[in-house]
Amino acid sequence: MLSRGRSAVRRIVVRAAVLAVGAGLVVVPAPHAAPAAAQALRWAPCGDPAQPGAECAALSVPVDWARPDGPRLDLAVARRKAADPEARVGSLVFGPGGPGDSGVETVVRRAHRFSPEVRRRFDVVSFDPRGVGGSNPVTCSRELLAARPSPVLKSQADFDATTAYNSRLRADCRARTGPVFDHLDSAQTVRDLDALRAALGERKLTFHGSSYGTLLGAQYAETHPRRVRAMVLESVLDHSVPTTREFLRSQAVAAQDSFREFVKWCEGAAACALHDRDVRAVWQGLLARAGRGELADPTKPGTALSPADLVNKIAFRKFYGADHAGLATTIATMDASVPLPASPTSVAPLPPATPVFCSDWRLPVRDHREYASLVAAMEATAPDLPYLLPVHMVAACLGAPTANPQHRLDARGVPPVLLTNALHDPATGHPWAVSVARQLGRSGVLLTYEGHGHGSATSGPCMEAAVNRYLTDLAPPPRGTRCPAVPPP
Repeated sequence: MLSRGRSAVRRIVVRAAVLAVGAGLVVVPAPHAAPAAAQALRWAPCGDPAQPGAECAALSVPVDWARPDGPRLDLAVARRKAADPEARVGSLVFGPGGPGDSGVETVVRRAHRFSPEVRRRFDVVSFDPRGVGGSNPVTCSRELLAARPSPVLKSQADFDATTAYNSRLRADCRARTGPVFDHLDSAQTVRDLDALRAALGERKLTFHGSSYGTLLGAQYAETHPRRVRAMVLESVLDHSVPTTREFLRSQAVAAQDSFREFVKWCEGAAACALHDRDVRAVWQGLLARAGRGELADPTKPGTALSPADLVNKIAFRKFYGADHAGLATTIATMDASVPLPASPTSVAPLPPATPVFCSDWRLPVRDHREYASLVAAMEATAPDLPYLLPVHMVAACLGAPTANPQHRLDARGVPPVLLTNALHDPATGHPWAVSVARQLGRSGVLLTYEGHGHGSATSGPCMEAAVNRYLTDLAPPPRGTRCPAVPPP
């Protein structure tokens, strides 16, 4: 999911970058130059008095790594130094999710998402990937973004109109964003990550990637296997999924599993606001009201909520945080609300960073007949969650070029890589983590959290201790290790 407060973080980054430029930006090596050629980053306070201790810098990299002497862009970088300098191991670089999440915001405002031991032993460093936040963000017309067609395509004419809209939007975003728009894929960001490693003075990379950041980590391991010291991949994307149908099916399976787990919890928990009620019937009633434009958006009173936004803005976000109690309360409140007069609804705009996804995933759809078949198959797999976000992404990528399409990993020579995944993750299902661990062969070590939610590295003392020991001592847990679910507070 996109992080909030991006504009504020960008102001912090720009302020710090000005100071960094005054001191002299880092010079990164050409793609095949020795890492020792890099100069040190120039750090300055990030400029947010409410978040002391964070430092920011700018890292100059080529817009296109195939043309290292061509145009350049500045990547926004942030760090918090190890709390115990005497016990410092080195720098840990965090790969943010999304696509579109800000690594700078994570370090500046949400460093608590890392364990106390990691913050004690490592300089925690992250960056805004190219096209995001303070790193030449993708910029598009707000009006054009708001005019996104519904993913409910009822005819070939709708399919053609969506493809034409996508083409207009890409042209607008490219004109507003500049040359980097055509170089947003994760293969380019792998080069950025290696430049950051060198600029930090690290001979080998210690990395923690979360969600979309696991794609970056896995491709770094494949590209530079002998430059990896330790790597945690948390909530794992499987970038080997070969077809659009399999991609949508696997996403639907994971999401429906989370809904099923929510219903099961509600049936057994007296604290559930829907306890002793037919949870599915109540939910289907809300979907029907949303379909008629009669359901108020709890975040925008008086505005009708679409079925797609009910699924993705309300339910899915609660699944991310494994907030079953919060979801039940929200559903109960919405069910008791006074219906709005029936009115048309629209779907929320997709994030401007959507082109990053399109550049990494080749998900072709020939025509409306195939699209309708894919949607029908997905909804048969996830009957309680129609028009999940992956369908929106497939529709948004119709006609888009893909620079970095899916493939099976080949990371021979990489040291042990620790993969962590919840058994019931709504977005990156456990089978994806199993698949990536297998692709990594002897190097893939999967640590399973037997609970819920998106993100698992600090889900309870068992998970946290295993991850800490791996990062600090390079001692992964035994293969097949599973950590018990932590009961909700």
